[in-house]
Amino acid sequence: MFKDEHRYEVWNEIRQHGIRAFSQQLTPDVLAEAAVRTGVKLAMSPLCYATLVWLGISAALHTAIDFTTLLPLTLRLLEDQQGFYRTKLGKERQKAKRRKSGKSKHSPHRSDPTQVSEEAFAKARQRMPLEFWMNLLLVLGERFEAAHGAMVRFRGFRLLAVDGTEINLPNWKPSKDHFGMAKNKSGQHNAQGRMVMLQLPLVRLPYRYVLSPQSVGEITLARRLSKHLQRNDLVLMDAGYWSYGLLWDIQNRHAFFAIRLKSGLPLRSLRQLGPGDQLMRWKPKDSRGQWKKEGLPKSIDLRVITYQVPGFRAQKLVTNVLSPRRIPREDWIRLTTECSVGGRLKPGLFHRRWEIETTFRELKVEQGMEGNLRSRTPESIQFEVAGHVVLYLLVRWLIVEAAIRQGLDPLSVSFSHALKELITMHDLLVTASSSWAKELLRRLLDRVAAHIVPRRPGRHHPRKKKSTNHKRKRQRAKATINRTTKANGKTHKELAKSRKR
Repeated sequence: MFKDEHRYEVWNEIRQHGIRAFSQQLTPDVLAEAAVRTGVKLAMSPLCYATLVWLGISAALHTAIDFTTLLPLTLRLLEDQQGFYRTKLGKERQKAKRRKSGKSKHSPHRSDPTQVSEEAFAKARQRMPLEFWMNLLLVLGERFEAAHGAMVRFRGFRLLAVDGTEINLPNWKPSKDHFGMAKNKSGQHNAQGRMVMLQLPLVRLPYRYVLSPQSVGEITLARRLSKHLQRNDLVLMDAGYWSYGLLWDIQNRHAFFAIRLKSGLPLRSLRQLGPGDQLMRWKPKDSRGQWKKEGLPKSIDLRVITYQVPGFRAQKLVTNVLSPRRIPREDWIRLTTECSVGGRLKPGLFHRRWEIETTFRELKVEQGMEGNLRSRTPESIQFEVAGHVVLYLLVRWLIVEAAIRQGLDPLSVSFSHALKELITMHDLLVTASSSWAKELLRRLLDRVAAHIVPRRPGRHHPRKKKSTNHKRKRQRAKATINRTTKANGKTHKELAKSRKR
């Protein structure tokens, strides 16, 4: 990446206008800390990592426009304001228009410091290490916890959820070769990647994620993410993540897990902890010797909690929080159908795992990550997806700030309306003065908090029934054949043979 201090200063000013909605969260010291952890330097160039992060977020915010339109978007908004050419940035723009240059438009050292080519941006984003985005997520998460740590904890545990989803990618050959293709009964074989995410479910904030080819399983990806767990983390998992290796990965980090019991496991009862609460031991067979090679113990002690929702079969929840004093059975299994005297809903601890499903829907559908990616190469796809995840984190942070101002639960504030309010006010924030931008941010938080989504206990979403018209047609066709065979005095097989002849 070339060095050009003058153009860096110009683009830094443009970036400061474009990122105003998140100026309190995405500060220069946050970007600098992410660079230190990645082992890279923030070069003095217009397309440094700070600028690329801003452009990645902007690409996620404006899914309907391409990169060619995105690059000059902020500058054009500023240029259309009255009095722009009296500003420092406007004077630079005016000088560039007067100056004639014989250099190619693809040259990185063109005379206009306010312009960069799409080709330069494409090369810069491919060189940007994915680890920078990951460290940026971690630093943002740490800053959020420093400000709102109590909101992500339950009884001294930091609550996390892990789950996976599949993302339909642009159907180009490089993405097909790298990520693989979906295979389903309808015959669609589009490029598709697998995402597994660690999330803070009490505020729906992404903590860490990985996007990989389809050939890599979700349990393998979850084991990679487990390296980022800390002491006293409590991870909520679906039954599909049942793996002896993953359970020990979490326990070896001095962290905890909760997962539904997989049927057919040979568990040995040790003692009763209370009604529907047992201490048991699981010793897997390890026929392939995998756990022995990894040096894992031969068994693991588990607490098995049995409960039953009226009208449903009994469920069993497994955790390595062995002491009922740390988390009582009632806290694990309480359902959203129970309310306190004040009418506040009290979902059970394990049922908070469903918040990550909501995150995937908001990220893929509401924010438009799925179906709106523009890139063709694996590196560029990773860049765009990272921009979407960081944007989602920042919008969620705004929702938390808005909810605190109004004394609300952050999960009761609508994400889709918050995103719409942000998009509506984006252009005003770009062009406003510094003092007026602060007032606009306060108004933005008030408008975000005005959109409340009430919890709906007992609500369910039945699957749409498939049409049975094809069955009726098949039955009518068989009836017609039977009538024909009876009239001709032949069996169905004989009639078929005569037709072939």
